[in-house]
Amino acid sequence: MVAYKWLVLSNTTVATLMAAIDSNIVLISLPTIGRELAGTPPALLIWILLGYQLVTAVVLLNFGRLSDIFGRVRLYVLGFAVFTVGSLLCGFSQTGSELVGFRLVQAIGAGFLFSNSAAIITDAFPLGERGRALGINQVSIVAGAVAGLVIGGIISSTIGWRWIFFVNVPIGLVATLRARADLKELPRPHARPKVDALGNVLFATGLALLLLAITLGALGEIPDPTAIGLGVLGVALIGVFLWVESWIADPMLDLGLFRRRQFTASSTAMLLTALSRGAFTFILVFYLQGPPRYLDPFTAGLFLIPTSASLALAGPIAGWLSDRYGPRDFLVAGLALAGLGFLWLSRIGPSDSFLELAPPLVLVGGGMGLFAAPNRAAMMNAVPAAQRGVASGVGTTLVNTGMTVSLGLTLVVMAGALPRSTISAIFSGTHAAAGGLAIGAGFLASIHEVFLLSAALSFLALVPSLLRGRVVGAEVPG
Repeated sequence: MVAYKWLVLSNTTVATLMAAIDSNIVLISLPTIGRELAGTPPALLIWILLGYQLVTAVVLLNFGRLSDIFGRVRLYVLGFAVFTVGSLLCGFSQTGSELVGFRLVQAIGAGFLFSNSAAIITDAFPLGERGRALGINQVSIVAGAVAGLVIGGIISSTIGWRWIFFVNVPIGLVATLRARADLKELPRPHARPKVDALGNVLFATGLALLLLAITLGALGEIPDPTAIGLGVLGVALIGVFLWVESWIADPMLDLGLFRRRQFTASSTAMLLTALSRGAFTFILVFYLQGPPRYLDPFTAGLFLIPTSASLALAGPIAGWLSDRYGPRDFLVAGLALAGLGFLWLSRIGPSDSFLELAPPLVLVGGGMGLFAAPNRAAMMNAVPAAQRGVASGVGTTLVNTGMTVSLGLTLVVMAGALPRSTISAIFSGTHAAAGGLAIGAGFLASIHEVFLLSAALSFLALVPSLLRGRVVGAEVPG
């Protein structure tokens, strides 16, 4: 009979892999979708991608807290069902607006999956095996985001873009039923805390406004003064949220978590690395499918295999070894390797071959793999069991928020070198008519700037990782 912990790991890894793949599988298929869904403007195409990331980032912390109150497994199973239904609806979309709306349904399901997976695994595995288990699961998130580009390129080039959504349906149905049958809900406290409705509304609204300001402002969809105003309002609402959480009886976010050195160090490093790598695949897709290369989706996807392969190899090994030796050395090594990889990528040429691109991509992927699992294990071990749901939500919120903000910052950098209309044209598959080779030099220069920024953020994340101290086999009771 299969041990319960392995049933948990297999199901949650399938869930996070599916949700992560769908965060990027659309990116490489956008030009094809734009051509086949006639009349869809470039801005709406962009929101097929951004809407998913934005909603997922906004709901994660809320869902993590709700899972601590109402049950992690219950909301996790609900998330799997919602994600599967959303995938089916996406595949049947007839207009760009429908596809954007159904992607938001997918994102809500993904929020339940992301916010609960790490907490359910932490509940099921003993301390000595937790790093390896979280390593496999967390690698599925990062590897899924990269693999989504490869899979999306293959599917779009062969059986059509609708199948990037339809393939989720049979997998989701089976996994939802298995989760309902196999996973066990842990006993919850008899005196349940109240739902922090005010905190939920303040956080979701503030973060949504901030991310909308960054992304819409970078794309030129709203005037700069409006973007600044939305951003300021978003930051102000998040500030009010933190003030409310400091005195409310049953807060959505227990700020006491950040008095724990390991938790704060892990959270800070996680946010910085998300900012550094958030636009990594996005910018590579631009580089491979935009000027002057114009590769097809299938070929562009193949170029990204070194990243996902090295990440999938390094992640579980780092998680397993960190259980024995502690996380710090693996975190430092991973961040250093990723930073070096980004520095290398900041010097890529207009037509580098697969063999020329593979070494820096391996450094970035391997570095991400070394960092992800030990950092998440240290974060989850730093909190008592009753708060693992919200801790998991905090971690994944930081990742998704950082990646979305990173995308916005990337668009800002690119807008400094290229007209925003040209960026939108590349996105929608009409880039060949948007200036062709004439825009190649400025486009490549903006890519170099983005990767230099990624390198700087990776090296900056070394600071909290070094300051956390050495912790081996530590766990907060509770």
